[in-house]
Amino acid sequence: MRIIERTVGPADQGRKVKYYLRSAFFLSSHQCAQLRAAEGIRVNGALARSNDLLSEGDRVQVCLPEDSPGSCVPKEDQPVNILYEDEDLIIIDKPAPLATQFSSRTPEKMALENRLAARYGEGFVFRPLNRLDRGTSGLLAAAKHAYACQVLQRDLHSDRFVREYLAVVEGRLEGQGTLAFPIAKEAAATVRRIVDFQNGKPAVTHYRAEGFYGNCTLVRLRLETGRTHQIRLHMAHIGHPVIGDFLYGREDTRLPGRFALHSAALRLIHPVTGETKEWISPLPDALRALLS
Repeated sequence: MRIIERTVGPADQGRKVKYYLRSAFFLSSHQCAQLRAAEGIRVNGALARSNDLLSEGDRVQVCLPEDSPGSCVPKEDQPVNILYEDEDLIIIDKPAPLATQFSSRTPEKMALENRLAARYGEGFVFRPLNRLDRGTSGLLAAAKHAYACQVLQRDLHSDRFVREYLAVVEGRLEGQGTLAFPIAKEAAATVRRIVDFQNGKPAVTHYRAEGFYGNCTLVRLRLETGRTHQIRLHMAHIGHPVIGDFLYGREDTRLPGRFALHSAALRLIHPVTGETKEWISPLPDALRALLS
């Protein structure tokens, strides 16, 4: 069982437990009720009630319930490059072409979810925060329990969870800018997205050209939102598709099974400790070769 503890500061002197749980632990009323029913709320080691008043220096503990087992099938003997792991969080450097999650279109051995299930056991629940397309490589964060997932999802589209990508795109792109093109699912397609100013959901991508190499440009991109295929569609929409992107551009024989998009940097606020954490993944050799 994961136990999370906070110490009451002077600003929360005299506050009721139920309000402190919402502000300090980001718990909803429903979650607080579930924890009370499971006797999962304690103050200084003793069971606490919602209307109990807190004093400065009190230690408030939340005892998280065990997860219901997941249904993912483990796949043995498949490598996973884990860069960081603790009780709450996993950071993975995902290769391409490896799918993030298993689906009917994905062989089990080609999904990160199945490889992690083999590592952590059959009941493992996979909670990816920043899902990467099969053809995208790089940094991916996953929560190890529901509470961490909830906190990180709240942060996902703020400056508390910053994702930067490197892409090699066709043509010469200069300077920097912001792409704000709403995205919708194409009506007749299974996975393809389109820019749709009437029905699309808001999507914002910030970009900066890093260098021009022959007939391609290395671009650094930061997501403000996280729509499906956002970077790929936005770059194609301005006439600079990601190299190798078969869906919005064209395939490239130099990049079998993938395209030139890499999740290169990730910075987040740890969901339990509040520490700032940051990871960097270097550009893969296959993408670096495009720049030579």
